Amino acid sequence: MMDSQEKTLSQENTEKLNVESTENNIQENCAATESNAEVTTEDTETEELSSDNAEAAEQKKVYKTKGEIIERMKEIAHSDEHPQKGEIDYLKTVFYKLHFAEREADMKAYLEGGGDPANYKVLPDEDEEVFKAEMSVIKEKRAKLFLEQEKEKQENLKKKLDIIEKIKAMLTSPEEANKSYQDFKKLQQEWKEIKLVPAEKANELWRNYQLYVEQYYDLLKLNSEAREYDFKKNLEIKTKICEAAEKLGSEEDVISAFHQLQKLHQEFRETGPVAKELREEIWARFKAASTIINKRHQQHFEELRAKEEDNLTKKTALCEKIEEIAKAEIKTAGEWEKKTKEIIAIQAEWKTIGFAPQKMNVKIFERFRAACDDFFSKKAEYFKNMKQQFAENADKKRALIEQAKALQDSTEWKSTSDKLIALQKEWKTIGMVPKKLGDKLWNEFLTACNHFFEARNNANAGTRNEERANLEKKRSIIEQLKTMAENAEGNIQEKVRELIDEYNGIGHVPFKEKDKLYKEYHDILDKLYKELNISTARRRLDKFKNNLKNVAEKGSDALDNERAKLMRRYEAIKQEVQTYENNLGFLNASSKKGNSLIDEMNRKVQKLKDDMNLVREKIKAIDAENKDED
Repeated sequence: MMDSQEKTLSQENTEKLNVESTENNIQENCAATESNAEVTTEDTETEELSSDNAEAAEQKKVYKTKGEIIERMKEIAHSDEHPQKGEIDYLKTVFYKLHFAEREADMKAYLEGGGDPANYKVLPDEDEEVFKAEMSVIKEKRAKLFLEQEKEKQENLKKKLDIIEKIKAMLTSPEEANKSYQDFKKLQQEWKEIKLVPAEKANELWRNYQLYVEQYYDLLKLNSEAREYDFKKNLEIKTKICEAAEKLGSEEDVISAFHQLQKLHQEFRETGPVAKELREEIWARFKAASTIINKRHQQHFEELRAKEEDNLTKKTALCEKIEEIAKAEIKTAGEWEKKTKEIIAIQAEWKTIGFAPQKMNVKIFERFRAACDDFFSKKAEYFKNMKQQFAENADKKRALIEQAKALQDSTEWKSTSDKLIALQKEWKTIGMVPKKLGDKLWNEFLTACNHFFEARNNANAGTRNEERANLEKKRSIIEQLKTMAENAEGNIQEKVRELIDEYNGIGHVPFKEKDKLYKEYHDILDKLYKELNISTARRRLDKFKNNLKNVAEKGSDALDNERAKLMRRYEAIKQEVQTYENNLGFLNASSKKGNSLIDEMNRKVQKLKDDMNLVREKIKAIDAENKDED
């Protein structure tokens, strides 16, 4: 008779496996009738046809090429082997990982080879078509297997219900119990040989079977010797089962140990009772061994889940890095190359990280791939625009080259120099072009410019000698001014005035020496003006005259523009003086306040007249400079 401990074993083990199945999301498909594995088997197609996903994940054979994966798919599709869902998912994930890696490598090679991103096309992949075809065959095979299993389960259910009815019928003839014992044992053996039944019927079926088996044992009037022999044989079997379970506690392969334990559970439950005084002991021993294996199994998947969660965290961080890089505003080719290296490094790091949780693994990969695609699309667009800008810049520089070549044989030294210098300044404002082309264009432009300037220098060789002589004369005057500043005795203003006039009468000096000489000259003049109290107006006029040569060098129109501006200023001051003088005629000086107002206006009129004189002198100085230029 089946005792209470064995019924407890059935219930607790069933509950334990159901919890394990729910927490670990692992669908078990063990061939057992009333066993624990049968109870935990789900009735969906996906879960029935899959083997242990966790076990498939544990195996994780390394596939280096798509060809290896396709060969494995063909082997599964065209053999008698049952497709395992965990392995199929793993093969699909690895295949598309290699597939996308090849596509990205082809695109990178195309771009590095100078290909135009806008013309890049993704070519069809024959391997992908073969892979999809084999996947369709496998899906059909799984669907067919599912239907066959469902049909087999229904037939097995009917067979087991028939066995229960036969045992139930035996209970109606208690006096025949001893005679029907062999038939009863045959029915038990037949029950053990029948495998899968629908999961939703498994528990109820097992409880009914147990109920009537126990009732039969209650009616069975075996003699003491036969009953003790039966107990002894059952004890030997259950002891071996306990030993086998205890040995599994040290098995390195936790998944394999868990599956072997399920078979031991089935065998333990199908073995008859032992002597009453030993039932609690043998049950406790088997339960203790089972607990160790179940805990190791649970811990293994907790660690696996934790590792997968950690992988998800790492992969999410890498996605965020790439998204941040793709979102940044990158303005130079150098920055693009720098960021590209960062992206490639992140992609390499991604490959070192294991799988994320199954529900998130595809999603996180799609996010990562989308971020990479976003970056490389923006990069391709940038270089496409840069290529267009290079072409525009090259056209602009070619236009300047044509202008420079048109001027290179001119003998109008001053105006042509100004024009070529303007072209050189404009050249600097034009953006970049590819280095090889840029060097070629620059050499053409420089050759045209140098052709003119060398001709001008040859023509002006005598002028340069004159400029060197002028430089020595001006330095001599500066030295004389410095000497006067150190020995400012007596009335030397007239002498200073003569030296200033002499300095202003000297012609051009070498261009490289002009700024330095200008500063040195005006520094000593400022010092002398301060010490000799020379009027502000006089200083301003002298400074203006000294600066006229610089203005003249800007072009023939520069002096004329300056003169026109001074004439407008002169006429404006003249008009203002007339206005004040008219107003003075209407003022009454009888009061004190009137006198002060008249005085103030007279002072303003005098200041305006001084300004007019200064402007007039400046105009004269320009006229003199124009005469010298002519």
